Amino acid sequence: QFVADKPAGYSFLSQLVDTVADQISIETAQPKLDPAIVKELPGKTIIYGVIDLGDETVETPEIVAERLRPALAYAEPDRLVPATDCGMKYLPRAVAFGKLKALAEGTAIVRRELTGES
Repeated sequence: QFVADKPAGYSFLSQLVDTVADQISIETAQPKLDPAIVKELPGKTIIYGVIDLGDETVETPEIVAERLRPALAYAEPDRLVPATDCGMKYLPRAVAFGKLKALAEGTAIVRRELTGES
């Protein structure tokens, strides 16, 4: 099961900056965290959750792109890895597939915007 009421932020992020981990995963879709949170992790690759797994509604690629774009104001594109908020164990297979498809397509939208490709 998922936790319905998540905190407004991660109070321990500053402690992760000095760890040997190269990548840090943060959930931003379900708790609707401010994308500025990524600036608290300079030098780290951020696995950036843009898929809400607390809701079985499948996001559109446009929603995924909308969730991803603001983080680019705080971290370089090569430091952001778009991802789900967490695991999909409790989702029906069709819903999980739809969410992953939206993740791939939404990420592709943002990549095209960044590279100028069509």
